[in-house]
Amino acid sequence: MHADFRIGLGSLLAIASTISSVQAFYIPGWSIRTYLEDQAIPLQVNKVYSDKSQLQYAHYDLPFVCAPSGKKHAGYPSGKSVSLNLGEVLRGDRIMTSDYDLAMGQDQECQFLCTHRADRKAVSRARQLIEDGYVSEWIVDNLPGATSFVTVDKSHKYYAAGFKVGYKDFSPVTNKPRYFINNHHTLVIRWRKAPGRSGDRGAKVIVGFEVYPKSIETGHRNSEGCPQDVHGETEGLEIYIAPNSTTLAAQYPHSSYLPQENDIDDGATLTIPYSYSVYFREEERVEWSHRWEMYFNNQEEGNSIHWLAIANSLIICGLLSAVVVMIIHRTVFVDSKGRLRDGSLEDGKNRMKRVKSRTGLRSPRSVEKGSLLEQKGDADDLDASSDEDAIEDITGWKLLHADVFRPPTYAGFLAPLIGSGMQLVFMATSLLLLSCVGILNPSFRGGFVSVGMGLFIFAGVFSGYFSARVYKTFGGLNWRKNTLMTALLFPGLLFTTIFILNLFVWAQASSTALPFGTLVGLLFLWLFIQLPLVYVGSWYGFDNSQPYEHPTKTSSIPRQIPEQQWYTKSIHSVLLAGLVPFAVIFIELLFVFRSLWQDKSGYYYVFGFLTVVSIVNIVTVVEVTIVATYVQLCAENYNWWWQSIFIGGGSAFWVFIYCVWFYFTKLNIQGFVSGMLFFSYSLLACSVYGLLTGTVGFLTAYAFVRRIYG
Repeated sequence: MHADFRIGLGSLLAIASTISSVQAFYIPGWSIRTYLEDQAIPLQVNKVYSDKSQLQYAHYDLPFVCAPSGKKHAGYPSGKSVSLNLGEVLRGDRIMTSDYDLAMGQDQECQFLCTHRADRKAVSRARQLIEDGYVSEWIVDNLPGATSFVTVDKSHKYYAAGFKVGYKDFSPVTNKPRYFINNHHTLVIRWRKAPGRSGDRGAKVIVGFEVYPKSIETGHRNSEGCPQDVHGETEGLEIYIAPNSTTLAAQYPHSSYLPQENDIDDGATLTIPYSYSVYFREEERVEWSHRWEMYFNNQEEGNSIHWLAIANSLIICGLLSAVVVMIIHRTVFVDSKGRLRDGSLEDGKNRMKRVKSRTGLRSPRSVEKGSLLEQKGDADDLDASSDEDAIEDITGWKLLHADVFRPPTYAGFLAPLIGSGMQLVFMATSLLLLSCVGILNPSFRGGFVSVGMGLFIFAGVFSGYFSARVYKTFGGLNWRKNTLMTALLFPGLLFTTIFILNLFVWAQASSTALPFGTLVGLLFLWLFIQLPLVYVGSWYGFDNSQPYEHPTKTSSIPRQIPEQQWYTKSIHSVLLAGLVPFAVIFIELLFVFRSLWQDKSGYYYVFGFLTVVSIVNIVTVVEVTIVATYVQLCAENYNWWWQSIFIGGGSAFWVFIYCVWFYFTKLNIQGFVSGMLFFSYSLLACSVYGLLTGTVGFLTAYAFVRRIYG
C-alpha cells in the first residue's frame, strides 16, 4: 500500500514538461468557416463588462446605443438573439445580431449607423459605465473584438478582448472630470487564404478581429452623417447635458447652491451620432488553427512563474513523501510484528502485570543468596526487559483496534457528503483532462461551464453508488432516505445560494442575472435527471454491493479518549494541515484569480500547468491526511472519520483567506452587490474545493487505517 502514496520527482517533471507543451494547443472548432469575396459577414454584439464590477449588461439594454432596426444583415435581422448554451447564459452572454454591414474584402472608409438621442438618465448611465471602466464585446466569426497591444520589446503583438465604451479626462480649465463616449469604431478584420481546396477556389478565413474606438464630436459631418475627418485629430464627444437652472431653482427654492447633475426628465437630450469604418487586411503569419494564440501571447511572460509554482509544489510534496514513507514503513513493516488481534490487548495487560511483579523490590534475604539465585535474578531481568519491549509494541495506535472502525456521529450526513465529493472529483478530473487535450477552449464559448454541468449531473450515478456503500458500511438500513439526502443536500445548497444571489442581480437589471427559464431548466436537470441517476447508483451500491469490510471487530463499549495535545485538537490540526496544500497551489491561484476577477479581457489557458499543480496538490492532500491521521491515532483518538474530511479540505479555509486578501489588495471592485457577489462566489468555490479535497482525504484515511489494522 505504501507505494500508492509515492510519486517520483522524475515522473512529475516528465508530466509537467509534456503537459505544459500543450498549454496553447486547442481544438478551435468543429469546422472552419470560409468566406468568398464580397460575402456578407455577420457582426454580433454581446455585452459590456468591467474589472471593477461583477455586473454585466447586454449591449442593446444600454440606453445610449443605437437600437436594432430589424433589417437583415448577412441573412439575419438585427436584434435577433443567437442561441446560447447553458455556459454562455451562466456567464452573462446575451449575443444578438447587429446592423453593421461587413462584406469580405470590401473596405469602408466610413459608414453611418444611426443618430441616438439620449436623455438625462441615459447620459448619467453612460457616465457611470465610463467611470467604472466598462468595455464592450463584439463578435465576428466567433472571435471577440480585441484591442491590439505590442510587447515592451516590440517582439510580438497580442490581443486583449473588448474595447472601451468611453474614456475620462479632466478639464484643463475647471479641473473637473469629463466623460467622452466612443461613437466611431474602426473595425480591422485580418484574413488569409483558406486551407485546402476551398482556398484554391478563392475562399478566405478570418484570423483576427480588432476594434479601435474613437470619440468624435457631432459637428463637421457630411450629408451622410459621417465625420469629415475620421482618422485625424478631432474633438471628442463629451457626454454631458447642462443642468436646467429653472427646474433646479424650483426644486431647491431656498438653496444658494444648485447641483450640477440631476436626472429630472425635462425633455433635454444629447444627440450621439454613431458611425464605423471597416478595413480588411491579409495576415499570412497567423494560421487559422492558431488564431486564438494572439489572446494568450501575453501569458507567456508568466511561464517562468508557472515553473516556479511547479518547483515549489514538488519540493513540498517531496518532503512530505519522505515523512509518509517513514510512517508506512514503521506501521506496515516494523510494527506489524507486534500487531494485535482480537484478545491480544488482554495478553498485553497480563504481560504488564507480570513485569511489575518481577521488577518489584526484592527482600534482603534474597540478596544474600548465592550465585545461583543471582543468576536466576539476571534471567528474570532479561525476561522482564523482553516483556517491556512487548508493552511498547501495544501502545499508541494499536490500542484502538477495537474502536478505530466505530461508526462516527452524524453518519447520516457523512455518507451523502462523500457521495457528492466523489461527484465533484469525477467532474473536476474530466474537466482538466478535456482542457489539456484542447476540447475545452475559448473558441467553445461557455463550454467549460456547460460541460462541467453535464459531467456533474452524469456523475450523480457515482455519487449515489459511493454514498450508498458508505451508508451500508455504517449499518444504515433506509437507503432511500440516504438517496434523497445525497441528491438534495449539497446540490440544494448550491441552487438555493445561487437563486438568492440572482435576486440581487435581477434588481440591478444585469445580464449576469439568470433568466427565469434558465432557473426552471436547472431545476429540471436537478430533480428529473440527476436525482434519478443518484437513485440508480444508490440502488446498485446498496442492493448489489457488499459493505466495505473492516479487518477488526468493534467493541460494544467505546474506549475513553485521553487528553489531547494542542496540535492534535480538531481546529488546530485542520488549520495547520491545510497550510501545506495551500502552499502548493497559492502561486497558480494568483493567475486564476487574475483571469477571473482582475483582468476579464484575458483568458486563462495554461491548463497544462494547472493540471500538474492540481496533481501535486492532490498527492499533497493524500500525504498530509496520512500524517495527520497517524498522529491522531498515536494520540489514542479514534474519531478520525470527520477529522479526515476536515484535514483534507482544510486548505479551503486558507484559499478563502487568500480571496479576501486579493479583494482588498488587488481589486478595485465597487458597489455593495458586486462585493457581495465576489465573496459569495468565492465562498461557494471554496466550499466545492473543500468538499472535493475533503473526500480525497477521507478515502485516503480510510485506506490507510484499513491497511495498518489489516
